[in-house]
Amino acid sequence: MHTQALDLRQRLKAAGLRPTRQRLHIATLLFAKGDRHLTAETLYAEAKNTRYPPSLATIYNALRDFAACGLVREIALYGSRTWYDTKTGPHFHYYVEECDDLFDIPEEHIPKLNVPIPQGMRVAGVDVIIRLEKTSEEPLPLAAE
Repeated sequence: MHTQALDLRQRLKAAGLRPTRQRLHIATLLFAKGDRHLTAETLYAEAKNTRYPPSLATIYNALRDFAACGLVREIALYGSRTWYDTKTGPHFHYYVEECDDLFDIPEEHIPKLNVPIPQGMRVAGVDVIIRLEKTSEEPLPLAAE
């Protein structure tokens, strides 16, 4: 078996998921291109060009399972689709509404937050999305690949 397939099989098992053929196929499509942001529909469009394309419902189910187990980060935008991020650690995002593009804010530009936390609580996560709109016809300099 290919090394990447073995790694993905072990990754799914470690997350508590049974590594079915469909989950492995979806995980291969999802993680093969490094850190990225996508929707179920984007992944479905990529999967349609493969030998045994999964249904859109299967992709939704797999992404939901992957998010529940911490393999991907789920990002719900106001009035938009749900995005899935393969980079699960703490980081913030830019979102360009007119072209429906989500990408990471470079680490050197991430603000330091100093927010008091109520007693008996801890921060489970911080989600920051800066919504952008173009002011000129110039191409987007930071858009994700």
